[in-house]
Amino acid sequence: MDPQTQNTSLQRLQNVERRVVRVLDIAGGVMEELTNPSGPRRDLVKSLCGEFMQSIKDIQVTLREEIKSACEYCPFEKCDYNSRIANEICFQKLQYVLSQLDHLKITVDRYPSSD
Repeated sequence: MDPQTQNTSLQRLQNVERRVVRVLDIAGGVMEELTNPSGPRRDLVKSLCGEFMQSIKDIQVTLREEIKSACEYCPFEKCDYNSRIANEICFQKLQYVLSQLDHLKITVDRYPSSD
């Protein structure tokens, strides 16, 4: 991976981090609205839930692309055993994250669209 690609990849991951924070803000907003003493406003809850679901899908797509890109990168072709093992461990962790994203997608797809 050249420095320019690494930089863009890091920028995309930073954007994902910001989107994750936004998703948590949205979830908090829904929770606040649901606990509103005068009752939740359906239109606001529906809008926030739709934004939440779309954001989760966008985050999943971006992370999947970044994980795939990272897995194609082989920086330790001629390095020692420790580096290769560390790389393999990271690869296994990334595969686990992908499986969790798949489970999240299945869960998200179970709920009907708010459209």
